Amino acid sequence: MRIACFGDIVGKSGRAAFERHVPDLREELALDFVVVNGENAAGGFGITEKVAGQLYAAGADVITLGNHAWDQAEALTFIEREDRLLRPANYPALAAAPGRGAQMYETSDGRRVLVVNLHGRINMDSLNDPFDAAERELSACPLGEACDALIVDFHAEVSSEKQTMGVFCDGRASVVVGTHIHTPTADARVLPGGTAFITDMGMCGDYDSVLGMEKSQPLARFTSRMRSGRFEPADGEGTVCGLYVETDDSTGLAVSCAPIRLGGVLSQTRP
Repeated sequence: MRIACFGDIVGKSGRAAFERHVPDLREELALDFVVVNGENAAGGFGITEKVAGQLYAAGADVITLGNHAWDQAEALTFIEREDRLLRPANYPALAAAPGRGAQMYETSDGRRVLVVNLHGRINMDSLNDPFDAAERELSACPLGEACDALIVDFHAEVSSEKQTMGVFCDGRASVVVGTHIHTPTADARVLPGGTAFITDMGMCGDYDSVLGMEKSQPLARFTSRMRSGRFEPADGEGTVCGLYVETDDSTGLAVSCAPIRLGGVLSQTRP
């Protein structure tokens, strides 16, 4: 199976880059399945139903979220009727979070893909243990038996927590991708057990910025310690960042992976 995962879409620039590059990538790479993190897609904070529709139309099969899942209030309602939109699976039961954190999908040729969205705990909003949630989801749907591919988006701040999740899932997931820090790491690889992994894919957005945001506000906050306005997404040409993975149809494990960086100011790379 040929899979592509993409990092956090930040604002209009990120959406435009995704819409510009992903349809061609789907065709050129003969992609079977595409996952993108959309938690910053609407004005840099959260997602709306309209924006989600634009991402599906551009080629996303599933949209994952993270710590900004509910920044747009309408997400609390439309997520209930949209099973292609996932929020983190490790919300406490008492939170009664709407939507779902894991879901099985089917490709056009009938292969089964489980996608799991998880949320880190270190330097993040406090949710339940993501490793417990990963164990629950992976044990309930063994790769190669109950599903043909298994994708984990771990939305977390700290590299060590993300890398530990990769080790934890190695051999039981097709791919574990990190999201949230909006900066691509250089460690894309297939782990010893056969799981493709990258600590963070980076964002889909304008890199002539501070984490996708227009530079003046972060600069003012760090230098003066004063808040003088709301962060706004940068609006220059965006870069699409992600990870391409090929899996073995007999096991669901990864046989190869390669980073994707297209457009904007970063060095370009494609599979």
